[in-house]
Amino acid sequence: MTESALITDLYQLTMLEAYRKLGLNEIAVFELYARRLPPERGFLLAAGLEQALEYLEGFQFDVAELEWLRTLGRFAPDFIDWLAELRFTGAVHAVPEGTVVFADEPWLRVEAPLGEAQFVESRLINLMHYQTLIASKAARSVLAARGRPLVDFGMRRAHGAEAACLAARAAVIAGFAGTATVEASRRYGLALYGTMAHSFIQAHEEEKAAFAGFARCHPGAATLLIDTYDTRAAAREVVVLSQSGTRVGAVRIDSGDLDVLSRDVRAILDAGGCADVKILVSGTLDEYQVERLVATGAPIDSYAIGTRLGTSADAPSIDCAYKLEEYAGRPRRKRAWGKETWPGRKQVYRRFDADGRIAADVVALATEAESGTPLLEPVMRCGKRLEPAEPLESIRARAARSLASLPAATLPLVDPVPLQPTISRGVRELAARVDADGH
Repeated sequence: MTESALITDLYQLTMLEAYRKLGLNEIAVFELYARRLPPERGFLLAAGLEQALEYLEGFQFDVAELEWLRTLGRFAPDFIDWLAELRFTGAVHAVPEGTVVFADEPWLRVEAPLGEAQFVESRLINLMHYQTLIASKAARSVLAARGRPLVDFGMRRAHGAEAACLAARAAVIAGFAGTATVEASRRYGLALYGTMAHSFIQAHEEEKAAFAGFARCHPGAATLLIDTYDTRAAAREVVVLSQSGTRVGAVRIDSGDLDVLSRDVRAILDAGGCADVKILVSGTLDEYQVERLVATGAPIDSYAIGTRLGTSADAPSIDCAYKLEEYAGRPRRKRAWGKETWPGRKQVYRRFDADGRIAADVVALATEAESGTPLLEPVMRCGKRLEPAEPLESIRARAARSLASLPAATLPLVDPVPLQPTISRGVRELAARVDADGH
């Protein structure tokens, strides 16, 4: 997918022009990571790497973009001419999508000439932050649902069309069964799910006529929305329809006390010989409500989660950064209070206990020998991906394994305790030397 190179911040262009004029174009090493986790999160689930690599591999300015830059009158003509040939030629190491990560652990390491490595910062954060944010939110719902299917219903209140599609992808990585967003299904090969709107019911003179008509138009396993007027009365109409020989796959409840209503509807369906009709619930749900409904034993077969997922309502951002850790072969370190960085090219080593749970993470220099599984893998060299795009099912399976390895303390929805990675002796000693040198 080719996208506009102008999806960036102005200062990326002004710095790029200055780097060129000043001859600053040695190899730079940047790392993307979370400084800290939101208080509501005990872990993050890395996502968005595929779109990040797609962006880097296809990066270039087109003629219309360059001509528009000329109209601004703020960049030298020779700089704009030079932009026409600019491509990303660097190397990338990254944590595979679907891997659990914590604060201070690089998700991505970029090694490229300074101007290239700097310029891609804004879009890389934009792509990886959002999908990691949504995948992490979705993973909490998956864990809360304890095996019950979940569906993404978030498109209409997502922050734009791209966000809607990327949120659907991130949710499926985390373990959702699929999405209602049609373009996300086409683009990423996601399973599609959908029901009907209340307006369909209201367009008919009688609710039972709406049910019968919809089931006739979509034979086999229609899902009928039953809370437009009287949920219990609608459930009884579903029974009558089913007894007439019409196949109904599920009913959907979108409002009210979902615990009480699901119990009453289940009883009505079962008494009418419709034990095979499933109950789907929706209506501004999130992991907190899913956990409560599962804990009370509500007879709900699946959950549709929308607004609070696509906006990550309880934690709408991650304090993540993309920082220079080495330039021209010399380590670099930011020392601003509260935003200090650890210098040098780094690797994360993960250690597991006898039960397969994460026991410790160690953030070490890439040259240090540490025990454990290294998380960052080479994914791009000379601006080209080393492997084709990974199948989503493979990413999804990795996410399931990674979530299963989480320590118990990271799992509560309220007051989780994230794992704190150990910063290796080598990293600390390097930071002390850099501080002593004043860089």
